Amino acid sequence: MESQKIYGGLEGGGTKFVCMVGRGPQDIIEEIRIPTTTPEETVRQSIAFFARHAKKVGLSALGIASFGPLDLDESSPTYGHITATPKPGWTGADMLGRFRQAFDIPLAFELDVNAAAFGEYYWVPENRCLDSLVYFTIGTGIGAGVIVNGQLVHGLVHPEAGHVRIPHDWQADPYPGCCPFHGDCFEGLAGGPAITERWGIPAETIPDDHPAWALEAGYVALAMCNVILTLSPQRIVLGGGVMERRQLFPAIRQKVRGILNNYISSPVITGTMEKYILSPALDKRSGVLGAIAMAKVLTEGERA
Repeated sequence: MESQKIYGGLEGGGTKFVCMVGRGPQDIIEEIRIPTTTPEETVRQSIAFFARHAKKVGLSALGIASFGPLDLDESSPTYGHITATPKPGWTGADMLGRFRQAFDIPLAFELDVNAAAFGEYYWVPENRCLDSLVYFTIGTGIGAGVIVNGQLVHGLVHPEAGHVRIPHDWQADPYPGCCPFHGDCFEGLAGGPAITERWGIPAETIPDDHPAWALEAGYVALAMCNVILTLSPQRIVLGGGVMERRQLFPAIRQKVRGILNNYISSPVITGTMEKYILSPALDKRSGVLGAIAMAKVLTEGERA
C-alpha cells in the first residue's frame, strides 16, 4: 500500500527542471516543467511551486535531484553545490542551500541520473529483485547512476561514466568531440550536442536511416561493454532524449554482443538481451519519480 504522505520531487536538468508533487507513479498531484535559465530564476520558480503545495496540502519531504557534477560529501563545506559543470553560469550554484532556506522539512539530495537509477529500481517490481542495475541518460549530456545491493554508489564523488574514454576511429569519424573538459570522451562523441554538431542539423530531425545512428549505436555499445566488463550489472537501462530513437536498442544489443565476442558466458548476453539493455519502465519520469522515492525512503525509514 502506498504511503498517504505527500512528497515533492525535483529533477533539475540542463534544459528543464521537472517538479512533481505526489505519492508515486500512480498518484501524481501535479507536475510542471521549468526552463533551465539562470540558477536564481530557475530555483526561485521551483521553490515557488513546492511552497504552494506545502501550504495547500503539506509536504512530508522533498527529493532534489540535480545535474552535476555535484558535491555529495556531507562533511564538505560545499556540500549540495554544483561543481565543474559545462553548463554556463551554474558552476558553484548552491542547490541544496536554497531549498534549506525555503523549507523546514527533510530534504534528500542526489545527482539527477542517480535519482533516475533509484526511481527505476524502487518503483519497478522486476528491478527490485536485482542486486545491481545501471541507468544511463544519453541526451544533452551523458551520465550513469549505479545501484549495488539496493544502494546508490557514490565513492570519491559519484560515477561519471559519461566521460569514460572509448575508441575513436578518426578515419571513420573525424569529428573531434565537444566535451569542454575531455574532447572525445563518451559524452563528447555521443551526446545530443555532438550528434547535432557533427552532422550540422538538429539530432531530432535526422532521419532514422541516416548513418548518424549506426555511429551512435557503435559508441553507446562500446561504453556499455566497458560497464559490463567493469561492474557486471544485472540490467542496464538507457534513457534520455537520444534513446527515444527506439531503433538504437536492437543495434546497440547486436554491437555489444559482437564486441564481447562470447567472452561473457551468460544467457542474458548470448540471448536476445531485450531484458538486459532496455528503455526506462518509467519513461521520461525516472528522475523525478526517483526524487520522490528518495524523499519517501528518507522520511519513512525503509530500506530501498
